[in-house]
Amino acid sequence: MNAPAPDAGALAVDRRNGEVGVVMGHVGTYMQLRPLGGGREWDVPPQDVRPPTPAEELSAKVAVANRRWRR
Repeated sequence: MNAPAPDAGALAVDRRNGEVGVVMGHVGTYMQLRPLGGGREWDVPPQDVRPPTPAEELSAKVAVANRRWRR
């Protein structure tokens, strides 16, 4: 049984590369993720998306915060 697809705005991990992104929507058979700090969206097949672990979510959010402080 497949897990339901995450809603727009939820965090998700691309299993192919381990990147955490924000779900922006669904286009055709793909989901679109965007990096937490902003940037270009990328397409991911739904079977290659999973929810982040608490550690992955925290790490991604800390990385975004660190980039903001370095500006």
